[in-house]
Formats: sequence, C-alpha cells, structure tokens
Amino acid sequence: MSTPAAAGPGDAVGRPALRRLVLRTRARQGWTRIRAGLLPIGQAAVAAGLAYLVATGPLGHEQPFFAPVAAWLCLGFSSQRDLRKVAEMAVGVAVGVGMGDLVVHLIGSGWWQLTVVLFTSAVLARFIDSGPLLVMQAGAQAIIVVGLPAVAGGPLGRWTDALVGGAVALLVAVLVPGDTRRRPRALGERALTELAETLEGIARSLSEADASEARAALVRGRASEPVLDEWQTAARSARDLARVSVGRRHREELGRLEEQAVLTDRAMRSVRVLARRTAALVSSGDAHEVESVAELVGRFAAGVRLLASDVGRGGSAGRAREVLLETASLADPHSVGDGDWQVQSLVMLLRSPLVDILETAGLAPEPARAALPEL
Repeated sequence: MSTPAAAGPGDAVGRPALRRLVLRTRARQGWTRIRAGLLPIGQAAVAAGLAYLVATGPLGHEQPFFAPVAAWLCLGFSSQRDLRKVAEMAVGVAVGVGMGDLVVHLIGSGWWQLTVVLFTSAVLARFIDSGPLLVMQAGAQAIIVVGLPAVAGGPLGRWTDALVGGAVALLVAVLVPGDTRRRPRALGERALTELAETLEGIARSLSEADASEARAALVRGRASEPVLDEWQTAARSARDLARVSVGRRHREELGRLEEQAVLTDRAMRSVRVLARRTAALVSSGDAHEVESVAELVGRFAAGVRLLASDVGRGGSAGRAREVLLETASLADPHSVGDGDWQVQSLVMLLRSPLVDILETAGLAPEPARAALPEL
C-alpha cells in the first residue's frame, strides 16, 4: 500500500506565494470597486441631503430622520441601480414607516404593538408586490418607528418623510444616472486583463517547464470569479436603467457588454481547465515539445490584452480581432505537438476559449468557429 508523498520544500515556498497572489488580485479588484463606486456614493449622499432639505423646508419637519434614510437605502453605494429594486426599497420603507407611525399613534408602543405592526407591514408589503426587498424594508422600518420616540408632525409625519426620501432617490436614479457604460467597461477591462494574465502564466509554465506557474495561473483564474460575476450584474443593471433614463442611447452597447461578460466567463472556465492540464503535463517529468503551444497561448494572451483595452475605452476591438484570428488559424492539433497526444490535447483545450473570445471581440458565432482549422 503506497503512502502519500511528503510535501517538498517547493510546495512550502509556493503556498505563501499563491496566497500573496490571491491577496494582490483581491486588492486590485477592491481598488477597482472604489474607483467605480465614488460617483454613486456621491449621488446617494447628495440625494440624502436633498431629501433632508425638502423635509425641513417645504414640509417644515424638525427631525426628518426617515427622509435621508429612505434616500440612502434606496440608492445605496453602488451604481448597480435596478429601478425595480429602487422602487421596491422606496415602497417598502414608506409602508413600514407609515404602518409604524399609524400604529404608534393609535395604540402606543411596546412589545405587542411591535408584533402587530411588523406582521401588518409584512402582510401589506406582500400584497403590494412579491419582491423580497419590499417586505424586508417594510418590516425593518416598522421596527425602527415603533422603537423611536414620537416626533412632531402628526401620525403620518414620518411617513411623508419616507415618501420624500424615496421620491428623491427615484428621481436621482432616473435623471442622474451618469454614464451607465463606465462601470461595466471598467469591470470588463479588469476581467479580460485577469484572463490575459492567466493565459500568460500558462505560457510561462510551458516555456519554463515550471508547474508552479500553471498552478498560480489556476489560482488567478479562480480568484477572478467575483469580478466576472460583478461585470455581468453591472452590465445587466445598467442596461435596465438605460431603458428609462437619459442613457437610452447606450442600450445597444450595454447589451453587448453583458454578452461579452457571459462569453468571457465561459472562456475563463475553459482556461482554468487548460491550466490544470498544463500543470499535470509539466509536473509529469516527461519530455514534451511544448514551445509551439507556449507561443500559441502567448499570442492568445496578447490578443486578450488588446481586447481588454478596447472594452475599457469602448473601442471597436479591430486590433484584438486581428491577433485573435491569427492565433485561431494556428490552433491546429495536427500541426502543433508533432504527434504528441498530450501536447495536442492542450491545443484542443485552447480552441473553445478562442471561439468565445473571438465572439467577445465582435465576431458572430459561425465566423468565430470557422476561424479554427478543421479537425
């Protein structure tokens, strides 16, 4: 019976390096989120201030607590502003605050009053709409109203504050969306750059016969999942917002960005399989002629880097298509690998993500597949 091999010194050194790589990747993604979030955070802060101003000015409320709270909760700190979700939040806050204000005015506050208002608010919210955000906000705001001391403004004073905050948030979401393409573009550039760096790691692993490079590429590919998911979500939300906002003219590009996000995610999944296969091939210790495959993967990475730049600035991706088409024309397992089936398997694994990225660069599915040599 065989026993598992002990971890060598290379593994002990490699694990901290992989952890540092993951941390650096997460840090870059974090800074990307900060840069993308500055504008929506500023918009939400301004909306909260305006809601407070309206409640204290025209309405004359002395303590309009729920006006800025409603505006901030509805807009949040993200540019992923699905108008349905903003509306759900606004209605949920208004229902919860209104029911809480009414119940407190009629029967006072206490544990059983809290139970009554929470139950009633949730039931009413479910009657209005099936959205979970509406129900959660209705219940949460009802709890806050019952727990806070009464303020001047009558039984529905705080309810009108909540209406003001929700209305201001909706106006900001519709009238001041900014350039809805900015965040999906930035996330697309980051995601495609992660794909390019993953491919470059695989190419280095092949050219240097270093399995740790392939394993690092696999870690990088896995760590890119959050930014890929975020790209898809941001593009979808931006497209929905553009349907009713001043950014309607950008709907076509936003739809294309959403399709590119799906295709890039599919390509990354295939490239992770390629990274695992590369690590196994290089670590086997057998002699293989992999220089041509390493060059092919390097060309692919160069094309993806060009595409990342084009997506980030909203370009036509013409340069990237040329490089990717040339790379696809060379992805022939009959000529690459010189009869070595293990090397040829790497070429086969490379063909699927090449098609996905060619589609990401603007080719239709049929021409993208036709760019590959026939098997």
